[in-house]
Amino acid sequence: MRRLALALLGALVVGTGCLGVLDPMVGEPLAERCANVDSDPDTEVSFARDVQPILLGAVEGQPGCSCHIPGTPDPIGLEETGLDLSNYGGLIAGGKNSLGGVVVPGAPCESVIWQKVSAGPPFGSRMPFNGPPFLDAATRQLLSDWIAEGARDN
Repeated sequence: MRRLALALLGALVVGTGCLGVLDPMVGEPLAERCANVDSDPDTEVSFARDVQPILLGAVEGQPGCSCHIPGTPDPIGLEETGLDLSNYGGLIAGGKNSLGGVVVPGAPCESVIWQKVSAGPPFGSRMPFNGPPFLDAATRQLLSDWIAEGARDN
């Protein structure tokens, strides 16, 4: 009887430790949330006007992806992966490892490029490799919207 009472008391003590908040604070999320939808369906995102300048580093305040651009001082990303981000064809073709998955038209969450520029990529380092700074939230959303719209060469 005494053994049973001690076992019940022990279970009660352990059980009360589990009665805290159901959603404990464990820190910032490791991965950025993603949705396969266009955040602004009324505004068309253009590859030539909006996306390519981001990749080339031609948007003020954004780091760009120079390590995947031929002719830059340190094209290590291009040399290591074969991923050429200087033009639409290279982006869609992908590199040695990603093949055609760099951009999955209509599905930014499955697109390697969005995964790699977002916080907490599922593999490897966040891009650009020499960051921070990384692409800001508005720029990442623009890239996501372009992919959600079908990733057209427009």
